[in-house]
Parts: sequence; structure tokens; C-alpha cells
Amino acid sequence: MSSASERPEPLVRNDVDPEIRLFLQRMNAGYAAFPGFASASLAEARRIAERVRAPWVSGGPEMAASQELRIGALQTRARILRPRAGDAPLPSLIYLHGGGWTMFSIDTHDRLMREYAARAGVAVIALDYSLSPEAKFPRAIEETVDAIDWLRSHGAAHGVEASRMAVGGDSAGANLAVASQLRLRDLGRPMLSAMLLNYGAYSDRPTPSWTRYDGPSYMLGADEMRRFWSNYLRGDADRDDPLAVPMRADLRGLPPAFMAVAECDILADDNHAMAGALRSAGVDVEVRTYAGATHSFLEAMSISRLSNRALDDAARWLSTRLLAA
Repeated sequence: MSSASERPEPLVRNDVDPEIRLFLQRMNAGYAAFPGFASASLAEARRIAERVRAPWVSGGPEMAASQELRIGALQTRARILRPRAGDAPLPSLIYLHGGGWTMFSIDTHDRLMREYAARAGVAVIALDYSLSPEAKFPRAIEETVDAIDWLRSHGAAHGVEASRMAVGGDSAGANLAVASQLRLRDLGRPMLSAMLLNYGAYSDRPTPSWTRYDGPSYMLGADEMRRFWSNYLRGDADRDDPLAVPMRADLRGLPPAFMAVAECDILADDNHAMAGALRSAGVDVEVRTYAGATHSFLEAMSISRLSNRALDDAARWLSTRLLAA
């Protein structure tokens, strides 16, 4: 046997962008301040998550107007953000926050949505869809489609131009964004103008990136993702439903998409596979893979140049799709 001094040093991966690594360290330290988080009830875990993420929501662009209301037949809580003053309706982005269908809210993602509003020059409708496991699939999709219907009929009175709307989201929110367009298509209703998809969850099937980027060095863990899917789905039969698992869907005819893919994310393979499936279905897709980025990296915009570059990339694409339409 070799001596301890002759044993190789353990492999240390240095694949995460330094500013994103600092974001992860600060986020992990925030949760560490609540030692009971791992065993907390879901309601308490949600409260802790809101507190831990609060510092990352502060700052950023100020909105000319921010209006909260209940919209649609399902009375879903929404926040309409307008980046500039004036009565003229603006092209808009309906945004669906991430959190594994289980966590977070329009409050945890408020700055991210304000950044999109300011950088792209569009109104953002933040939709606070019902969370799982209390409200399982397909409730959040139903609420999203219901909100789209309401905005098409009533949005102008709230500064939203119904003819130029996009839908977007991160992680579980990106899943819901795609599912909402599949549902509209299947109902024979017009789809929206574009999809903004950030490191989405499109399949429940593990891939090599689930192993490669698992663990505390990266934001999202494989076991955590499995729990999220179990929370969201009513049972195993839902795993075959293309509205729940968009990778199984016929994707033909969907709106053009911008996909932000985090390189160091358990969902990276999933995102590249979805990009390929969309292209094979004839959908116009722009894919940007951000080296050194982890899941949730966009929320680090207060300290990360990489996050800001990704936000600018998406805002330019969104402006082209909506403002030039």
C-alpha cells in the first residue's frame, strides 16, 4: 500500500464561475442559519426559503407601476409590472417562477421579473400559481391558461397589449410555460408570441448530468428533483402525460423559444434534449449555454456578470420578438 503522502489528492472540480460560486456559498449559508430546515414542515420550509432569498430580491430597477390583483375565473394572484409610465399598453411577458412546483413565489422572483421588464421594455405579469403537493398537476397549467384568457380580454385596461405576449419561466416555471402553449394548441386557441425558457424541467428521467452535477457544490440535487416530481404529479400515470412531461409531447407549432441553459446543472442534458426536440419539430429556437452557471444562476444578478449577460441576451431576444412584431 502507498503511504498517505503518496495517495492522489481527491478530485476538486473547479467548473463553477467564481461569482456564481460565491452566490451558492451565500445561499447555502443563509439556509444553514436555519438548522431545522431539513426537517421543517413544508409550510415552514417555504417561509424559510422566502427569508433566505429576500436579500437577492432587493435592489434592481424600479418600476413605474406595480399592481397586484386576482385574475381570471380561477382568481390567481398576479403582479403586473410596468417599467415606464404612460397609458399605452405594452407588449408583455407572463412569467412563472421556479421552485419545483413546490416552493417560492412571485416575491422570491420579483427582482428577476423587474430586470426583464426594464431590460426588454415590456410589462411583466408575475403569476403566483398554486403550489404542489396541495395543488397537483394540472392545476398550475389550468391557472396559467386561465390567466392568458383573462389577459387577452382585460389586459389592455391594465397596460398589457394582448396581441404581443410571451410566456416564460425558470425550472418548473419553464415546464409550465411550455405546457401552457401545448394546452392552448390542443384547445384550438392561439398560442402566444414567444417562450422564454430558463433551465427548465422537461422530463422526470435521470440523465448523466443528474449525476455529474449532483451534490452541495451545485444548486439543485437529484434527490430534491425527484421529490419535486413526486409532489407535482398525482401518480405514475401522469409521467406519460405530455402536459406534465413536455419532452413526451408533439411540439409542432409551438412559439419560438429562447433557452438559457446552465452548464453545471443536473437539468443540462434535459435542456439540450428539449432544444433538439423543438428544432426537430420545426420550432425556431435560440439556445445559449452559460459555462460555469448552475441552476438558479440568474438570481445572482447583483454580484454576477454572467447572470447579467444572460439577462441581457434574453432581453434582446424578447425585444426583437415582441417590440418589432
